[in-house]
Amino acid sequence: MTASALEPTASEGGRAAFHPLHVAAVEHLCADAVAVTFDVPEHLARAYDFLPGQFLTLRRTVQGREERRSYSICAPAGQAPRIGVRLVPGGVFSSWLVHEVRPGDRIEVALPSGRFTPGPQNRPHHVLIAAGSGITPVLSIAASLLESTDARVTLLYGNRRSDTVMFTDDLADLKDVHGARLHLVHVLSREQRAAELLTGRLDADRLDRLLDALVPTDRVGDWWLCGPLGMVRDAQRVLQKRGVAPQRVHQELFFVDEAPPEPVRGAQPEPEAGTSEVTVVLDGRATTLFLPRDVPVLDSAQRVRADLPFACKGGVCGTCRVRVGDGAVRMLRNYALDETEVAAGYALSCQSLPVTDSVTVDFDA
Repeated sequence: MTASALEPTASEGGRAAFHPLHVAAVEHLCADAVAVTFDVPEHLARAYDFLPGQFLTLRRTVQGREERRSYSICAPAGQAPRIGVRLVPGGVFSSWLVHEVRPGDRIEVALPSGRFTPGPQNRPHHVLIAAGSGITPVLSIAASLLESTDARVTLLYGNRRSDTVMFTDDLADLKDVHGARLHLVHVLSREQRAAELLTGRLDADRLDRLLDALVPTDRVGDWWLCGPLGMVRDAQRVLQKRGVAPQRVHQELFFVDEAPPEPVRGAQPEPEAGTSEVTVVLDGRATTLFLPRDVPVLDSAQRVRADLPFACKGGVCGTCRVRVGDGAVRMLRNYALDETEVAAGYALSCQSLPVTDSVTVDFDA
């Protein structure tokens, strides 16, 4: 393949750039999940260097419509990018990846993104709590911490049954290599375990009991939560009750399986009918548009700026994060930004309605 065939898609650059990458391997993890490894050519190797916990956004066209999905990287830092994919019933993207994609196929893949990553501090103990496919970025974080630091890792992993556990072999290999530094705890909700504590869902009550029995909370440096919204919220409540500082708790959602939260409200007025003058900044280029106040900024601005980055458009992944300068917006839902980010003026453009006469949203901030 020539180098020119792997240049960014025309009109796209920066973090919105996609490159066609060859599939190097497809591994079946269980009946409904696979791991897909990509072959990155040498001249793009640095661009696809990733931090543990980041994700890749994939793109394809289905029946004339562009589809994008984000999948977390499960490999430790320094290895080839490898994503975990679980089949979603009726999912046009996951069905294709699980059932049809083969080594040698070519897929359009954006550069690594995401902020669910360990910082430079070398904490002595990390606790990771995951359920289902939430193990994907958690596996990358655990493996990277164990391989590059002397930290201890405790992983609480919830699933329905033993035959639905993703990355069974990878987890077992980590345990074999790192021994006592990795405390691996499997919890199954639909299969009886020898200990009652390990049978059931990872809800608030069970998490409380597991931490009482296994984890000295005051000695943990960072907490990493990834899975369904209910599990993540329960874990947050348990940790808050135990006095864990919010900045030590990091989260990423995989499935938002309940009604969206109330819109984020501050001192902003409610949006009115009409338009706002919205200046969009990306890759150093500013574009001023007149956009409707009843349509999210991302959706309406994309008609002119097709290069704007996005993935889920559900307020979950954070790919479309912007900093609001002049003016104000109102977010309809927010699962990706924490309170400090919102207070600092950040918003999700896929969920933000213009409120004031003029607004600036900066994707570069």
